Amino acid sequence: MVGSISAERPSRTLEFGVFRDGDNNLDEVQSLVIDQALTTSKADRHIEFTVEDTTAREGFEPEATLRTESYTIADGTFTSNVRISPPQDMSARKTLASFVSRVLDNAQAAGADHSWIDLVDHGGGDGGGLQSDHSSVGIMRADDIAGAIADGVALHAKAHPEDAGRGIDGVVANQCLMATVAFSSALSHAGVKYLAASPETMLAPGVPTAVAHDIAAHADDPVTMAKAVVKRTMNTSYGPGGGDDFAPAAAFDVIDLAPDKMAAVESSVGTLNAALTRAAQDRSARAAIREDARAIDGMVRFPQGKSMPWRADRPAVALYRTFAQDGRLDAGVRGAAAKAADAIENTVLAHRESDEFEPFGCADYSDASGPTIHFPVTPKQIDSWAPEISETDNAFYKSVGADDLTRAVA
Repeated sequence: MVGSISAERPSRTLEFGVFRDGDNNLDEVQSLVIDQALTTSKADRHIEFTVEDTTAREGFEPEATLRTESYTIADGTFTSNVRISPPQDMSARKTLASFVSRVLDNAQAAGADHSWIDLVDHGGGDGGGLQSDHSSVGIMRADDIAGAIADGVALHAKAHPEDAGRGIDGVVANQCLMATVAFSSALSHAGVKYLAASPETMLAPGVPTAVAHDIAAHADDPVTMAKAVVKRTMNTSYGPGGGDDFAPAAAFDVIDLAPDKMAAVESSVGTLNAALTRAAQDRSARAAIREDARAIDGMVRFPQGKSMPWRADRPAVALYRTFAQDGRLDAGVRGAAAKAADAIENTVLAHRESDEFEPFGCADYSDASGPTIHFPVTPKQIDSWAPEISETDNAFYKSVGADDLTRAVA
């Protein structure tokens, strides 16, 4: 990683934070996002990148030296504030909070009106993400990711009360399976406005850092911004060429986390879960609920993924539409399901799925529009990898009565 050094910091439109955890098997392959940041910033002077990169590859230190490199990138160059430190625990809430605060500090200094962060690492849906091999935590809970963002916003406001209104506008999850209803809810409560993520597994390097250009260019037009981000992600290909290239995602979404929209989601899902829990007391209705849920494949659909725990993470809109159309269920359940599906669909600003995603066995993702919901129908599906990864240990799951529903159905 070599570049010239510049201390110049003109006014920017977007401060884009890249929080990259290379303390695992993705270190080398996902490092391409740094090269992409250099290229993007050279082409678009409206963007400054704040980077925190824990890595053991060759960079500002020799290869095989695990450390954390922190710096900014602007105008196609590394700036003069490069800091090298012992490796930070990127799966720790405190580490992410400190980074968020630094992104906002830099946004204020650069005069940027908008601030986003890109989380680059492994992801596990409602179980969390940011997996560090040498961490005592291992993987950060989804609620703690959102909590860290809120903590970082508070740290910036405390240090800079004159800029206390600044926050993180959007999160790009360059991780597997992070387009979920629960993660969306948690981020919304942390003040985040948008989530760009895939409901499925992703192939590294994943989301191209060049989406920062689309965000900066359409910062005041959310729908156009969302469509541009999804288009760039789904049109990107990696690989050697000659027919062996691959896309980064089987499906990708940009989700609107507006408080009123997310309140409608939380309320309607809670109402539906209560209705399903009551209906499941009847044996025939319970059988119908299970059958409907099984008809909607969970994520990690490729053949080699059958041992993975996310088989119960089902596309929420498709699942709820199936309940709404099932004449075996009473009118109250069907009406509640339709309302919940509408509320979730209303949060999806842009979506696209791959027509042909060969690395994953050409699985069908045509129903994977919008976020997933964790809906187990057997005891094994409830928390397959607990306690290392728990998809039920989050505020949304508990607040909408999912525990009661799971006991009634699974």
